[in-house]
Amino acid sequence: MLATETDILRGKLKEVFGYSQFRGNQENIIKHILQGKNTFVIMPTGAGKSLCYQLPSLVTDGLAIVISPLIALMKNQVDQMNAFGVNAQFLNSTLTKGEINRVKKESLSGNIQLLYVAPESLTKPENVEFLKKVDIAFVAVDEAHCISEWGHDFRPEYRRIKEIIAQIGNLPIIALTATATPKVQLDIQKNLNMENAHLFKSSFNRTNLFYEVKQKKHAKKQLIEFLKNRKGKCGIIYCLSRKKVEEIAELLSVNGHNAVPYHAGLEASIREKNQDDFLNENVDVVVATIAFGMGIDKPDVRFVIHYDVPKSLEGYYQETGRAGRDGLEGHCLMLYSHNDINKLEKFNKDKPVQERENSRVLLQEMSFYAESPVCRRRQLLHYFGEEYEKDNCGGCDNCVNPKDKFEGQEYVIKALKAAEQTGERFGLNHLQHVIRGIANQYTESYNHTDLDIFGSGDEEDEDFWKSVIRQTLMHELLEKDIDNIGVLKLSERGKAYLKSPNSIMLAKDHEYTVGEEEEEAERGPVATKAYDEELFGLLKVLRKKVADKKDLPPFVIFQDPSLEEMATTYPTTEEELAQINGVGMGKVKKFGVDFITLINEYVKENDIVTASNVVVKSSVNKSKLKIFVIQQIDRKVDLDEIAESKGISFDALLDEIENICYSGTRLNLDYYIDDILDNEKQDDIFDYFLNADSDNIQDALNDEDNEDYSEEELRLMRIKFMSEYAN
Repeated sequence: MLATETDILRGKLKEVFGYSQFRGNQENIIKHILQGKNTFVIMPTGAGKSLCYQLPSLVTDGLAIVISPLIALMKNQVDQMNAFGVNAQFLNSTLTKGEINRVKKESLSGNIQLLYVAPESLTKPENVEFLKKVDIAFVAVDEAHCISEWGHDFRPEYRRIKEIIAQIGNLPIIALTATATPKVQLDIQKNLNMENAHLFKSSFNRTNLFYEVKQKKHAKKQLIEFLKNRKGKCGIIYCLSRKKVEEIAELLSVNGHNAVPYHAGLEASIREKNQDDFLNENVDVVVATIAFGMGIDKPDVRFVIHYDVPKSLEGYYQETGRAGRDGLEGHCLMLYSHNDINKLEKFNKDKPVQERENSRVLLQEMSFYAESPVCRRRQLLHYFGEEYEKDNCGGCDNCVNPKDKFEGQEYVIKALKAAEQTGERFGLNHLQHVIRGIANQYTESYNHTDLDIFGSGDEEDEDFWKSVIRQTLMHELLEKDIDNIGVLKLSERGKAYLKSPNSIMLAKDHEYTVGEEEEEAERGPVATKAYDEELFGLLKVLRKKVADKKDLPPFVIFQDPSLEEMATTYPTTEEELAQINGVGMGKVKKFGVDFITLINEYVKENDIVTASNVVVKSSVNKSKLKIFVIQQIDRKVDLDEIAESKGISFDALLDEIENICYSGTRLNLDYYIDDILDNEKQDDIFDYFLNADSDNIQDALNDEDNEDYSEEELRLMRIKFMSEYAN
């Protein structure tokens, strides 16, 4: 281009977008598009992909069409362009007939410069006929990886884009994606008929991002602990289900974080408001399904948390890429669990065979990434076909806290020989079966049981050999066969290594335990022996002492499950003790001082680093049912009426009332109890609980002094007793 045209581009960049210079390949990409050439752009999230089609739409004659997959997030980019003074619009199913006609009329008159179209809208015959009449400059296919069945977000509608564009006219195409493995790159070019397109590929290395994977264990506490020193910072938390999104958003709100949910099940107006509040800094944290974030240009996202394991490394990379787009710090935390992987595998079981196999391979890569001891940055870059030469990136948990290494030369040789002797036609699982000497239908049918390498590594287990093979891949001694998914073959470097081996250091994978990883472990009673038995014993002695002093049964002070939890989380303040199940601030004020003193002394003497500096307030404590029940009891509404109004049984209502009472809230049920038990009977039951060893209802029913009382009466009196003496 002429120098004057270059000046025009840079002038528009400054005038409209406020930047003084282009980043990376942006300028060359824009020039290439303006020359009417097909262009393929692979650029990581945050590197400025959208500007590559937005700016040329301002300096070219005709309308620029942008095909974008997420209807809910088109509005964000359109709003941004409108704020810049550019007439951008979208065409999708959210518009009324009148709005659609207006957009079409403005497009035909040449007033619109940039038109975003959903792929579903693009394929409608009436829209194809309309676009044939419009003077179109070029077509941008955003999130182009959606066209590939080998990618993480395959959308069948994307497969029709090529034929639709062909119907509209001979138009230049720019395809853009942030996440494309070599296999997906080929698929995109083939399906858009862009094999000869110029490829502009930026580095996938986001140097300002810190990658961390933690085993998912007591996940809510892990989440609150992470956010503890990040109040006021912007972040996104990704969950797999809508239900989990709602639950975590409520949890964060209860714990003092300005958080909102975002998922496709919310009303469009609420979803839009939550997104806008996040962009406008009225909200700090968005808890979302993966529907959130594509096209969101918020530069100051300081952290991205994957509360649940993502479905693929592509999705993970794309979502973590929403952190630190301004070049400043961005922390990417994934909570990893085998349970999540198992759930995702179950979700895939009803898919067609090929799709199920693709999903399985993507999940396998996700597990490899999480469990591997290799630099996480190096793994991500390798996955997308880019090599990272440094031994230590300093920006991931594996590099900051490296695992011990061992000499791996003999193991790497076996991995290479296994690939070589099996004809370089098999994947990781088959190779490790051959090395370990596993005779199954596959190793036997291919006569691989006769190979020299068969069984040569039977002294090590499956996980060890999987790790060795993956690390051999990372060292570029093995490589993936692009044409055959999952197949590993020797690289030129690998062939040379077999002829002249040298020292190579490997590390063992992370060992993530199975079970006790998630909320199930948090909701129930503390697991047996999970607590500090010595502290538990001291707390029981103290409880007896306090009970004797107050002339009350020990269970009135605190019950055993509460003591067990104290001996697990070491609460050292009133606020922390109040969070223990079955305690509450009322009991803390009444009985808690001596217990807090004891725990503080124990922690100090034993030099214990407590987890109780993370106080997770349960959103359940603010449940609508609880509040409703308390309000109704305060108004002296008949308990049967309360149960009926909520459509629950009387037993279920008593369960809820007992939970409220045992959490430290005092309830006055005299108005109800006085109607069913006279004072003398009430005194009899009170005397029983005052002298009983426990408040167990079955024990009370078995006591001969209580043979005239029903279970319901005993439960009601136990609530009255605990309210008066314990709360």
